[in-house]
Amino acid sequence: MSEITGHTGLRNGATAVVDESYSFACMRCGHGWEQSYEIEHHVDGGGHEFVLYVTDGRIVPSPLSRPACHRCDGHVVRIMRAGQVSSARDAGRRQRPAAAAGPVAVPRQAGEAGATGEQHHWHLSGLLHVFQRKAG
Repeated sequence: MSEITGHTGLRNGATAVVDESYSFACMRCGHGWEQSYEIEHHVDGGGHEFVLYVTDGRIVPSPLSRPACHRCDGHVVRIMRAGQVSSARDAGRRQRPAAAAGPVAVPRQAGEAGATGEQHHWHLSGLLHVFQRKAG
């Protein structure tokens, strides 16, 4: 679920710093995002180990405890390994030009049911709906 790389410099009393990245997808609104964290490992005065998650220089809650969607504030969030959201977006961008072709005019043959000389406009999304996965 993460990409782990060793961090060379220790700071703020950390015994170790590890970089991790995660992909997130909100199951409520469908928003996807990726976030990288510096995870600082510390030891308190009593000898107990603890970690701090740092993003953009700020200490933030652990993304594994109760992640929240940045768009709808929903808490049903799927956590995945790094790169999942960006690879899905890239795949969507590659497919978009074909899907944006627009309506297609299909002339009816004389004698066909409903042949009144008018043309029916088919939309590509209507033709491809049988290939789309149902949500839920």
